[in-house]
Amino acid sequence: MNTSTRSLLDAHVAALVADEQAFLEQLHALLVQLEGSDSVRKAVRQALRDVTDLFLLVVVGEFNAGKSAVINALLGEPILEEGVTPTTAHIHLIRYGERPGRVETSDGMVIVTYPAVWLRHMVLVDTPGTNAVIRRHQEVTEEFIPRSDLVLFVTSADRPFTESERAFLGRIREWGKKVIFVVNKIDLLTPEERAEVLAYVEDNARHALGMTPTVFGISARLAQEARRVQGDQHQTLWNESQMGELESFIHHSLDERERLRLKLSAPLGVARRALEEAISLAGARADVLRADVEALDRIEKHLNEYAEDMRRQWTFRLSHVDNALHEMAARGHRFFDETIRLGRIFDLLNSDKLKREFEQYVVADTPLEVERHVNALIDWMVEQEFREWQAIERIIREQSQEPTHPFVSGDDQGFEAKRRRLLNSVGRAAREVVASYNKEEEVRALVESVHTTLAQTALVEVGAVGVGAIIVALVHGILLDMTGILGAGLIAAAGLYLLPARRERARRELVARVETLREELRRVLTEAFEQELARSIDGMRDALGPYARFVRAEQQRITEITRQLEGMERTLREIESRVHAL
Repeated sequence: MNTSTRSLLDAHVAALVADEQAFLEQLHALLVQLEGSDSVRKAVRQALRDVTDLFLLVVVGEFNAGKSAVINALLGEPILEEGVTPTTAHIHLIRYGERPGRVETSDGMVIVTYPAVWLRHMVLVDTPGTNAVIRRHQEVTEEFIPRSDLVLFVTSADRPFTESERAFLGRIREWGKKVIFVVNKIDLLTPEERAEVLAYVEDNARHALGMTPTVFGISARLAQEARRVQGDQHQTLWNESQMGELESFIHHSLDERERLRLKLSAPLGVARRALEEAISLAGARADVLRADVEALDRIEKHLNEYAEDMRRQWTFRLSHVDNALHEMAARGHRFFDETIRLGRIFDLLNSDKLKREFEQYVVADTPLEVERHVNALIDWMVEQEFREWQAIERIIREQSQEPTHPFVSGDDQGFEAKRRRLLNSVGRAAREVVASYNKEEEVRALVESVHTTLAQTALVEVGAVGVGAIIVALVHGILLDMTGILGAGLIAAAGLYLLPARRERARRELVARVETLREELRRVLTEAFEQELARSIDGMRDALGPYARFVRAEQQRITEITRQLEGMERTLREIESRVHAL
């Protein structure tokens, strides 16, 4: 490769590395926003660091499969301890060093140095067994898989492809890692059995990974024995170990170009897994928020229907008050027809008697009847508000039972925690209203409000108490007018022939006064009703406010994150294509 071509390649690789790092940084930021799982966020952070580090060849497999023996055979020296029990309890990083050495780090890893030339270009990683008895050992192994640039999966010829190995390969596949299979201990098998086992491993690996794998059959024991002898015996043992093909692959097939391609591909496997989680999280979050928005819309629709239904029923129920006043006016008509006539001339001259008859026959129990209807209206309003709070509590309770996404963070400041707190806040407010509901107290407060509103009208002097008292005060004004029109002095002055005109005038005045009273009562009661209805609905909306604002803001945020993730999918495909072109 000439200098010019090499410079172009270096520039191309540098641009790829920069683009991968920028992509991983953006992906990590989105995972933080989405509260992605700690393991995936950690893997993305580590991928950012590893993309410019040495090539990592990670050796995995069950304990007693011979992982350490395979590494010792590759190195040509018994650098790592071997045994039939889970001897590897730590991650061992085997890297180049001028002289053999061993140092345990504060995070529990062991750094082993060895002067093998090919280690200048890569780091060998020995991991605890995938079926280790100690759970932490397997967790260590699984945590290190995302960091690998190439996985060397060691299985034993005497028990190839166990269930635990199959399950572990599924985890490797999630990270999109390239895997090379090494079937160790083939010296235990006949040539026919070897062929059968290798075919079995290849077939199962293909199903587990979805691709045709590279499979090497070796005997690490024979390879190590060959290292210790000379001449023909060395060659015979070396050939029987079949270690040469694996060595050739590591030393030659994994050349600079291939290592570079795998090194740049490795973070993309992590990115693909992380992006899938981010998309899944965003989708799940969007579903939850969509359900929240639907619940809020349902509550808002419920409130609007509540207001419309209340107004519709209000008009009907208020007609009972109108009817009571219309009946009083009708009695007034009859009273004038029966009273204001020549046959009762002496009664007309007695204004006190006339007033008593008017009160007894015309006014009668109208104040009590109006007050009864008004109190019924107030009872109805209080009951309807109570039922509306119950409906809101029911909807919020249903929404609180929505299932939690499996990736949700346990952070007290996380999305789910905030959402639960706000849902609980609304639910608690509704429950407190429902639990502390005291109809008598609510009615009393509303009655006082209506009385105050009525007493502040121009028709009533301040100080009237109760709807009945207010009605009496209003009717008293009508009564004074009626007795004034029909007073003895007026009749005496005007003459008896004016009685029919006086009667008609009194009738018209009564109708006008009652209509004024009816309209004023309707206006004042409707004003009080609208105020109470608005107060009721505002109280419900105030309780919902923080939750509603949170949901709308989160929905807008998730929509933007989803848009970014869609763009990142395209970017990842483009980077994968550029890496593949290497």
